[in-house]
This record gives sequence, C-alpha cells and structure tokens, in this order.
Amino acid sequence: MTSDDSRWRFRSLTVVSLLAVAAACLSAAQPPPTAAFDGARALEHVRQLVAMGPRPAGSEAARHTRAYIRRELAAVGLDVEEQPFAAHTPLGVVPMVNVRTTLGPRPGARRLVIAGHYDTKLLKDVSFVGANDGGSSAAFLLELARVLRQRSHGVPIEILFLDGEEAVVGWQGDDNTYGSRHYVEAARKEGTLGQIGALILLDMIGDRDLRIKRESQSTPWLTEIIWTRARALGRAEFVDDSTPILDDHIPFLNAGVPAVDIIDLEYSHWHLASDTLDKVSADSLKIVADVLLAALPEIEARIRQ
Repeated sequence: MTSDDSRWRFRSLTVVSLLAVAAACLSAAQPPPTAAFDGARALEHVRQLVAMGPRPAGSEAARHTRAYIRRELAAVGLDVEEQPFAAHTPLGVVPMVNVRTTLGPRPGARRLVIAGHYDTKLLKDVSFVGANDGGSSAAFLLELARVLRQRSHGVPIEILFLDGEEAVVGWQGDDNTYGSRHYVEAARKEGTLGQIGALILLDMIGDRDLRIKRESQSTPWLTEIIWTRARALGRAEFVDDSTPILDDHIPFLNAGVPAVDIIDLEYSHWHLASDTLDKVSADSLKIVADVLLAALPEIEARIRQ
C-alpha cells in the first residue's frame, strides 16, 4: 500500500466517523416516537372481557374483570389503586370497586380524569355480555393507558374504571352511577375535589355505526375543544346535534367539576343480548382515540391555567 493509499483510507474512515457522530447527534435531538392507539389491541381487550360473560357489579365476573384490568395496567408498568365501597341498592348492599391509575407529573396537582365504566347491566334471563356497553369503554381505557404511558403530559392524567354505572333494577332515584357518586363523595370528604381539573367520560364508543352527539349538559369549553379537533381531523362521526344524557359525568358536574360525556347512545343493541363482539369495531375505537389524543394538549393547557 502506498502513502497515498494510506491517506485516502484515513480520510475515508474520518468521513465515516463524522457521519456516524452526526447521525447519533441528530437521533438524540429527535424526540422518541409517540405510541399510537391500536384499535385492534383495544378490540382484543373487548374480546377478553366479553369472554367472561355478564359482568354486573358485585359478581364473580366483575372480580375477574378487575383482575384483568390490574394485570394489563401492570404489564405496561402502571401502579393500580382500588377504591372499594358498599353500594346500597334496591336489591340490598352490593360490594363495588372503582379502579384507577395515574400518569404524568406532579402528584397532587390539578389533574385530568379520563373515565369509563366496566360493569354490565344486570338482566334477568338474558346473557348480557355488554360488548359495547361496558366492554368498549373499559377496553378503550386499557389501550389508552398503554399509549399515554409512553407520552409526556402537561398535567397528571388519571385513568378511572368505574363500577356500578348501570342501574341494578331501573334508572330511578339513586339506582345508578354508584361508582361515580362514591368517587366524587370520597374526594369531597378528603378535600381533594378541587384537584380534579376536568373529567372526560367515555361510554358506548365501539358501535360500528358510530355517531356521537354533543351531550347538552356537558361543560361547553370541554365539548368545544373535542368537537373542534374532530372537525379538524375530518371525523364526521362527531356530529353537532345535541341531547341530554344521564351518565357517570353527572355527579362530577353536580360537584362543580368540568365534565364531558363522549357517548353514542343511538345503539340499537343497547341493553339487549345482541350487544355482542361483532357489533364493536376497532375503527370506531381508534376514531374516538385519535380525536381525544388530538384534543388533550389544549385540555391540559386549560387545566393548568
């Protein structure tokens, strides 16, 4: 090898080394890719929940559902807290349990709560597995928790699985929203109600024919942020028609907490044995997730004010 060959080799190695250093610096300067909501993963959670059969509050299947929720949250590195309570129902005292996990900065700071219920309606002589009504919201929250675990947050975000949304007998008086009413009352007694900056409630969001109206009692600024993001994404499933709906957001609103209910109540299989897995769509679950994730930065900024 001649001296010229040696110089050429040295220069080539130097250029390669510099390119490698530059690539490493560029890679370090780029933020890590954010996780995307996977509708298929969410639908698989629905499948697992439906396989447990009817899951009314206080049942063995409800206990298995909580165990599944705990396992899935732990699998993505999240700590889980249970909030057990005794619910006084028309059929007597029923043990119920809310399940929650919190992500993000500054424990004790004003937080965003994203919630849904995991129980199914108790129906006599009907095997009601609640794929959409109870299954879709719980499955959605599990996949959302996986996604949010890999993102940064402007405020703490609590993922809340509520028990006892369904009426034990009929939706009259206090025979409904047991978990959300207990959660709000417990926060009031603990003096932490003011730490809840806002609630986003999700319920019945897996319908293949998705059509989500504005819930007319929901807090206007929360509703507007979400529906504005839906329009920006071209999601016609979020329509401007409005309707009042009684759901788990009402106890929060009554306590002065800003709240919005994202729900498709125009579901022909509501509280029927036909509310089965084939009625739920991975695409619908992802549509709702894409809109919600796009809206989160503005909602977090509003809470920080």
